[in-house]
Amino acid sequence: MNESEDEPHDLIKLKHEKLSADEISALVTSPCCGAVSLFIGTTRNNFEGKEVLQLEYEAYESMAEAEIKKICTDIRMKWPSVKHIAIHHRLGLVPISEASVIIAVSSPHRKESLEAVQYGINTLKATVPIWKKKYMPLWNS
Repeated sequence: MNESEDEPHDLIKLKHEKLSADEISALVTSPCCGAVSLFIGTTRNNFEGKEVLQLEYEAYESMAEAEIKKICTDIRMKWPSVKHIAIHHRLGLVPISEASVIIAVSSPHRKESLEAVQYGINTLKATVPIWKKKYMPLWNS
């Protein structure tokens, strides 16, 4: 593959199906990059000392996708060497230990991809209209 066949791309997806770190990592892998950094946010079984059974996510989808596109644009401005970006967020019910969000970034060197992934998840949590509902046992109330 030559450089023109491997143009930078942003892959944004909101989906109800299970997320795969392997699939998302493969989407951003590039022969010109020595780093692929991933953040995988999973559903944990507790919140503030109380048991959680599962989470449910919902989104204002068109606005969420637009905000995620802004995050990708910001990443490219802050780290121009970033090659590919994938941000996938699950909607609907997410059982314990399954991925709710995966962010993957490729770049020639690790520093940029690691910083971009951290910026991506922090900004997503602060700005993207995706809401989660925690399902807890009745005895937690």
